[in-house]
Amino acid sequence: QVQVVESGGGSVQAGDSLRLSCAASGRTGSTYFMAWFRQAPGKEREFVATFNWGTARYGKAVQGRFTISRGSARNTIDLQMNSLKPEDTAVYYCAADERPYEYYNHNSYDYWGQGTQVTVSS
Repeated sequence: QVQVVESGGGSVQAGDSLRLSCAASGRTGSTYFMAWFRQAPGKEREFVATFNWGTARYGKAVQGRFTISRGSARNTIDLQMNSLKPEDTAVYYCAADERPYEYYNHNSYDYWGQGTQVTVSS
């Protein structure tokens, strides 16, 4: 069984920063592709960022403001969110999979965290 656990999140003002962290644990020796998605009320789950094989990729809405990086431990990732906007308000989910067929497609990932709320007020 693979477990995905997020930490971070909270309520901030527009222009502030937050940092999210995620760790995936499961079969010994396994390496997971990991990504961040978010979902606002009434909207579909949206790709935020992923970092795999030394390459970071971002959704258009967060490009230039968010930075994803590998954590110091295996199967961990961090998401630094700067210049936050009210439209960034959502539940942020960390996802993991051994081999997602489309890194930006939430249906590609089998394992999910419980989500962490990020609220940005104007």
